[in-house]
Amino acid sequence: MAIKSIIMSSPIWSCWVVLFLCYWSSSTAAVPVPTPWPHQFHSILFMNYSGALSLVDLWYDWPNGRNFNIVQDQLGGGDPLYDLEWNNGTSFFYTKKHKHCRSAQLAVGILRPNWLDGANYLGQQHVDGFLCNVWEKVDFIWYYEDTLTKRPVHWLFYTGRAAHVMTFEVGAVLEDHEWQAPVYCFQNNTSSSSPPCS
Repeated sequence: MAIKSIIMSSPIWSCWVVLFLCYWSSSTAAVPVPTPWPHQFHSILFMNYSGALSLVDLWYDWPNGRNFNIVQDQLGGGDPLYDLEWNNGTSFFYTKKHKHCRSAQLAVGILRPNWLDGANYLGQQHVDGFLCNVWEKVDFIWYYEDTLTKRPVHWLFYTGRAAHVMTFEVGAVLEDHEWQAPVYCFQNNTSSSSPPCS
């Protein structure tokens, strides 16, 4: 009995118990899954593509089947690119100042709120000052989500384009009249089956 109590109270025994509990808890911890996007949100993204900088004003509206990216290049002269996407695969790319427009018919519509389902979990990493869970989706995007708030923090695309999420307003909705492509998009516009490269 005395030997058993000596063994049980020894520091080595305590270390083994702690190590076992740590191993057991880490082996049974569930792999994190990405939080589905809210059905409507507004976000400001700071984009960097090989040193070319831009701000993207992103409006996501799943219930109405639409997504809007308003892209302002650094020192872009005040003529943003409007990238209006619909769930039927139709997209319009236009400027207002110079009244340029072209459309594209893509095979898929806008991203679903659960578009990250099935993504490969890569672990945790500090990005932009946040501890993030990181996932990879089909060699297309690496997605970083804050471990505490579950908000997106950073997206890294396979092209090297990096998006830093500056704001993320859940439930924000752009007024309906803002979603209408301008009239000149329907007059002698150029159509294509792929989006413009930028």
